Amino acid sequence: MDFKVLAVGDVVGNPGMDRVCRCLRQLKRQTGADFVTVCGENASVVGMTPQQGEDIFDAGADVITMGNHTFGKREIVDYLEDNPRILRPANYAPQAPGRGWGIFDTRFGPVAVIDLIGRCNMDYGPDNPFLQIEKILKNIDTKLILVEFHAEATSEKLAMGYMLDGWISALWGTHTHVPTSDTQVLPKGTGYVTDLGMTGPKNSVLGIQPKLSIAKFRGDLTSRYQWADGPTKLEAVLFTIDTETGLCKAVERVDLYD
Repeated sequence: MDFKVLAVGDVVGNPGMDRVCRCLRQLKRQTGADFVTVCGENASVVGMTPQQGEDIFDAGADVITMGNHTFGKREIVDYLEDNPRILRPANYAPQAPGRGWGIFDTRFGPVAVIDLIGRCNMDYGPDNPFLQIEKILKNIDTKLILVEFHAEATSEKLAMGYMLDGWISALWGTHTHVPTSDTQVLPKGTGYVTDLGMTGPKNSVLGIQPKLSIAKFRGDLTSRYQWADGPTKLEAVLFTIDTETGLCKAVERVDLYD
């Protein structure tokens, strides 16, 4: 029997929230997805509020993942503690609020979801994700295991994918907000894509008004980042997983554009 997982790229600002709330349930039906994850860490551009989290769940998400902007909105702290369906990176310091992985019930049985963050070019030093994931997997005995790797470097994501090939069902990357075309099933059966992309303004620089990013790179005096207006997009990837083996059978992009 096939288990279909829809993984949705980083939601950026109000335009991204609007797109998710309008389109996620329809996309879930169209793809026949049984389980949906959404990266919500940029819902407020930097961070996510509890209300935005509730809105993403209401739109059809089963799990919300976070990344380097997990604590951009400090009101999220209690929400992270109270809601096991929101995951922050598992290789954060152990005293950090929230949890980095969980096991969730589905009609196909338990599904483990693990959130990791990379270290290459991320400007700070969380625990080594390659060592942390090995520790976590020793505590998991489910067949269906999903990993999101929130990382900057494509090489770091690929290395993680090959290290976990055959050990987990699927791994996808987030953080760069740029979709990659390398959807594939790795040699030992793990579904993989380097980056899901983003959900939010189409005519933007990673969701932000282009003029603001241009000013930053020119060295001009800059103002606070604001999301761009105009048409939006939702970028996502669908993984089809064999429930008997826990391995992936197919990976495909299912992007929506205005």
